[in-house]
Amino acid sequence: MRKPDAASERRLEELRREGERGAVRRQGVRPAGAPFPVATPATGYYGRPLLQEPTWTWEVPLYFFVGGAAGAAAVVAASGRLTGSDPELVRDARWIAALGAATSAPLLISDLGRPERFLNMLRVWKPQSPMSVGAWTLTAFGTAASATAFAELLDRRGIAPVKVIADAAGLLSATTGLAMATYTGVLVGATTVPAWNRNVRVLPAHFAASGLAAAVSLLELLGHRQRALNRLGIAAALVETATGAHHELDDDPAHAPLKEGATGAWMRAAGMLSGPLPLALRLLGARRAAAVAALAGSLLTRFAWVEAGKVSARDPRVPLGLEEPPAALEEWSPALPP
Repeated sequence: MRKPDAASERRLEELRREGERGAVRRQGVRPAGAPFPVATPATGYYGRPLLQEPTWTWEVPLYFFVGGAAGAAAVVAASGRLTGSDPELVRDARWIAALGAATSAPLLISDLGRPERFLNMLRVWKPQSPMSVGAWTLTAFGTAASATAFAELLDRRGIAPVKVIADAAGLLSATTGLAMATYTGVLVGATTVPAWNRNVRVLPAHFAASGLAAAVSLLELLGHRQRALNRLGIAAALVETATGAHHELDDDPAHAPLKEGATGAWMRAAGMLSGPLPLALRLLGARRAAAVAALAGSLLTRFAWVEAGKVSARDPRVPLGLEEPPAALEEWSPALPP
């Protein structure tokens, strides 16, 4: 065992002063032959990374897309009903919401692995948990959207005069649909993944605009040509264009996965398909082409964000405050001399 001397005491005092300033950038003494693990910024100790990488598979981004479009469609249906729009538009929007809700639950359950895990999330209401709020929102939205479409079907066929029930359920589905279109952005942003957390205030509006663009596009591809739909599509494209500009102008290291590598290419392609391209096509009167582009962009947006989050969790630069990812921990924290 080494005995303390003047040099070691000076080193200890320097470490204390660094600690008082908030960060110790030097490594302690590593005894020869000690069974200490070899640590790197990317893997941490014992092969565990600094941040937990998201384990979501393809079902989750697809659920984000389907649920967002369904929620926005419910809002469009309720708005159209209140303003006296074409009954066929209201009907189709309601059915998009109902079918989207019916598809969302299996996608989420498939990612969870077992149906009882979804049921377990409904045992307790936790308003501080985006996952708990999402499970309850999906349940309420699916129930209301299905009831709306079913009641309207009965009313149209003259089986029962349930228009009042359809309208009441439609208002409830619109309320929960608005939450359905935005809560996934909150869910993604309320994490420690740098690329997601950096955009915690942007993601809800971004996902809502993307869901609205998808809902409007589906209705237009079904043959609806109302001027209000085109205006909603233009508004969604403007929001998506502004979101893309925000990402490009933000030089924070957390935004690296949104602009670099394969995920950066995905994000830029999704942004172009969601924002500038459909905006230009709508202004030129090519509404069907704009609808196809916006629908593809909305779907690609969800997959790009999930993949960018996985890359961001593997990048140690932001958690460690580094500009470049070093190959080993010793490269940024030099060892003290014996």
